[in-house]
Order: sequence, then C-alpha cells, then structure tokens
Amino acid sequence: MLSARSLFQEILDHDESFRLFCSIAAGGESQGGWENGRIAFLAPGSARRLAPKIARHGADEDKHGRIFHALLKKRGLTPVAVPPETDYTMLLERHGIGLAHDKLRGDEPLTVRDLIVYLSHSRVTEQRAADQMVMLRRNFGDHPEVGKAVRMISDDEDNHLAYTHEELLRFAAAGHGRLIRRTLRTCALAETRIYRDVSLAAMAHMGRILGWPRAKSAVLAAGIRAVYGYERLVGWRRMLVLRLPEHRDALGGPAIPAHEFA
Repeated sequence: MLSARSLFQEILDHDESFRLFCSIAAGGESQGGWENGRIAFLAPGSARRLAPKIARHGADEDKHGRIFHALLKKRGLTPVAVPPETDYTMLLERHGIGLAHDKLRGDEPLTVRDLIVYLSHSRVTEQRAADQMVMLRRNFGDHPEVGKAVRMISDDEDNHLAYTHEELLRFAAAGHGRLIRRTLRTCALAETRIYRDVSLAAMAHMGRILGWPRAKSAVLAAGIRAVYGYERLVGWRRMLVLRLPEHRDALGGPAIPAHEFA
C-alpha cells in the first residue's frame, strides 16, 4: 500500500534516501533563516515592532536546519548537494514569490508593502510546512530516531503560521486588505505549481535511490498530479483565509533552543 507512512518509512530506513531528504530539508530551512534575518534587519522604522518577531522566525528556521544536520550526523552521514529542481525555496524566489534576494542583500530599508509581500508569502509556505508536519507528527511523532525533531519542528511551524495570520489581519485592519488578498492569491497559485514540480523531482530522485519499479513511480507521480489538480481547482483557496489564531503573539518571545540537536 502506497501510504504516506509507508513511503516515508522507506525513505527513513535507507541511508542514501534519508541523506537526500535531510539535505533538502536543511537547505530550505537555512535559506529561510537567512531571508528572515535580512528582513528583520531591513524592516522600516514604521514597522520596527515586527523586527524581533521576524528575527525569531529566522532563528527557528536556522534551528530546524541544525536539527536536520544533527539527524544526519547521528547516522554518520554528511549532507549531499541539493538537486536544483528540488530546491523549493529558491524556485519560489526565482518565480518572483516573496522578496527578491537582490533586495535582501542591499541596504535599502524595506517598505510596508514589502512586509505585506513577505507575510503573505510566509502565510502560504508556512501552511504547507504546517500541513506536512501534521502528517509526519501523526505517523512518526513517537519514532525513536526522528520523533523528537518532528514534534519540535511541528510546534514551531504552527507558531509561524499563527504569527502570519495575526500580523496580516493587523495590516488588513490598517487598510491593506486589497493588497493582502491579491498577494495571497498570487503566492498560493504559484506555490501549488512549484510544490507539484518539486514533489515530482524529489520522488524521482528517491525512486532512483530506492530502486522503485517503473509502475510504482508512475502511480506516485499520478498521485502528486492529482493532488495538484485538486489544489489548482479549489484547494488553493484555503491559503487565502485569515483567522485570528488561538495562540496570540506566537513569536513574541525568544526562540526555543534545541540543545540536544546542536
């Protein structure tokens, strides 16, 4: 049976597929840490109250990258180069989703519009991350090797998603609702397409490593395309919804360390 649990278990049990999985995850988290760090540094004076929360977001992403590297180290493995076609974060940036890296490398302060673009991009991508971690937590939250990491990252992703909802609602109340809706729509439609492409590429690499038969790979590819078909038709709309989270001020404190993974 080709369940999410059985597929991830297969990846987890094989050193080379686990090595690729952790390398892809670590690369994306580290990139997110850098992006958030630069956004916090460049936040405009009119929105300096957000800078500590953005910095906390970046610190969490950096922590996640260290966690994935630590999981590799525990097995005596080293990271592998991430295939460009599986680099979700960079592909989003290349397609104009979020803030351009050229802008983040500069010294010009960001604008309020830039922060809304950043938060809208984060609301969409953090929804994806939180959904993935819910699946992993349900199936592997008690796993002796990866369970603690899964639970910790899942809690952080829930906080990140709550933070984006709360801050976007604050900007909407200040009169930016139309820009937020337009930006969320653009991000959501692009993200679903890029996620499909990255998923297909990652599964192709895993299939070669694990020696999957052609029929199994074809079924998995068809499943990925079917999910995209649903998301492109109606599923993307869930990423446009903003609700006041139960957990308010989710990123209002310091980042929670993960000493055991350092």
